[in-house]
Amino acid sequence: METKSILIDNVTIIGNELKKGSVLIENDKIIEINGKTGQRDAEIIINGEKKVLMPGLVNTHTHLSMSLLRGLADDLPLNTWLNDYIWPVEANLTGEYCYAGALLACVEMIKSGTTTFNDMYFFMDDVAKAVDEAGLRGTLCHGMIDLGDEEKRKAEFKETLRIIEKCHDTAEGRIKVTFGPHAPYTCSRELLEEVRKKADKMGLKIHIHVSETEFEVQQIIEAHGARPFEYLDEIGFLGNDVIAAHAVWLSDKEINIIKEKGVNLSHNPASNMKLASGISPVSKLIDAGVNTSLGTDGAASNNNLDMIKEMKIATLLQKVNTMDSTVLPADKVFEMATINGARALGLQDEIGTIKTGKKADLVLLDMKAPHLTPFRHPMSHLVYAANGNDVDTVICNGEILMQNRELKVLDEAEVIELAENAAEELLSRS
Repeated sequence: METKSILIDNVTIIGNELKKGSVLIENDKIIEINGKTGQRDAEIIINGEKKVLMPGLVNTHTHLSMSLLRGLADDLPLNTWLNDYIWPVEANLTGEYCYAGALLACVEMIKSGTTTFNDMYFFMDDVAKAVDEAGLRGTLCHGMIDLGDEEKRKAEFKETLRIIEKCHDTAEGRIKVTFGPHAPYTCSRELLEEVRKKADKMGLKIHIHVSETEFEVQQIIEAHGARPFEYLDEIGFLGNDVIAAHAVWLSDKEINIIKEKGVNLSHNPASNMKLASGISPVSKLIDAGVNTSLGTDGAASNNNLDMIKEMKIATLLQKVNTMDSTVLPADKVFEMATINGARALGLQDEIGTIKTGKKADLVLLDMKAPHLTPFRHPMSHLVYAANGNDVDTVICNGEILMQNRELKVLDEAEVIELAENAAEELLSRS
């Protein structure tokens, strides 16, 4: 295979310290970061003048195919939203619908600077096909729900193992598969214990929702006599391979458990606000040393997948919740959206920062815009002023997915039409 080289020249590089220079990519890796500009040749040269180069964003909690349900059921509490609207529609999902929804989500993520995501949903082999075509990096799992039914539990493991066998470590290693028990209140103790056993045996991670709402916490207390993280700890479920989404309603004891067990958390501020689920104590978690990353949740409860917007929401929410304007500063929330997410997925040695030897998962933001002028503090602008529309170029695994705001891997108009038709068909069947 011939070496393919890309030079991003004369660019402001976001790292431990800001610096102007160039980044040289060969195949899928960063091979050189130089403080000089105009010094090297490459097959492809990208002019980074008045642009900021940052690591690709890492979205640690998504439901990609729910992009088809965007705007379906707004302004409702979570239980009503799920039971009366979302689950009845999901009963009519097919692989084709999930493929269309995942393609749409991939287009949205590329255009807003996300290169890696952590997804839980259904028909995940069809989702994997979309991700492969889009060129993104993704960790996928089948959402397992048994509600105490043994036959349903067997079916959920059968489907999960099928997806692992078919999709794990595919697409040049960009696609990984994890176990995905939905939540402690929808999964039996038997399912959770079996997931723990199989994850240990197979060396795979676990993705789960925990403590999203106060109602959920009360359910678990009534059923098991303990709060959700206490219960999961008692049954030996928790470990540093667990990624728990939401973690809104936490006691001090649970925060200690999370820290001691090395559990990774995914904070989803926009979704939690929209469903009035509550506010996760993120600044407290970070102070306690818990690896806390950032996710959007699905487009049905957010209602977009824009991680740049999510960063701003996350930091502002912590400031107003604590009445302390100094908490969760821009650089810390940026870490949540990059290296902390990489760490949660076990990819910290490959992605999340711009370093030689790491994968070339990179994003260029165009700073030539009224809302980003004057070009003074790039990190501040990224978190407080920018949005996904400012993304100019996206590279994942050394492949250019978008350049000068033009998609290179998918036909945007075709994907939009496919998703629109799929959404209309799905709702007409529900």
